[in-house]
Amino acid sequence: MTYRGWAGLIGALVLLTGCGTEAAGSEPAGGPTSPRATTPTPTVPPTPPPPTCPASGAMITVGPVEPALGHRAVVLTLTNCRTAPITVNGYPDVAVLNARRRTTNVTITHGTSYMARDPGPTQIRLRKGESALAAVSWSNTVEVAEDKASGTYLAVARHRSDRPAIWPVDTDLGTTAKLTLTAWCLKFPN
Repeated sequence: MTYRGWAGLIGALVLLTGCGTEAAGSEPAGGPTSPRATTPTPTVPPTPPPPTCPASGAMITVGPVEPALGHRAVVLTLTNCRTAPITVNGYPDVAVLNARRRTTNVTITHGTSYMARDPGPTQIRLRKGESALAAVSWSNTVEVAEDKASGTYLAVARHRSDRPAIWPVDTDLGTTAKLTLTAWCLKFPN
């Protein structure tokens, strides 16, 4: 680059850096103004775990929270990620965790909810790449003037003997502190 090119670039940068700035302690023309509002620092939401195939072969993912008239649900997807078939039977093992990843006091029931019909427990055999689904639902209901229950993560496993996958899910449970699970299924009933 020539001397003129560098000089022009530096001149443009000096002009750009001077635009819209005020000297410290100086008042803008027209007198003092109200204090400037501070911009809150956004909090970074927890990120989902990277997709890895656990030793059990049951890779679990959690979909986004679906809201409807004070009710919420997430779809759990269990995919067989190993070559040998795996069996799924019954209900997923789910726990609600707080921001410190400690288990919260939540009642978990099996069955149909406002958001999802329960197909009931059925033995399902999944070949490599095949998936089973389940739904976790809750209501954001405040029944009395108490503290609201909420969670930051869901710990989800195929069943209790498997190590759970921990996914960031904001569970705003209101004062009910109750989740409803459907059984694993290939397709949700209509």
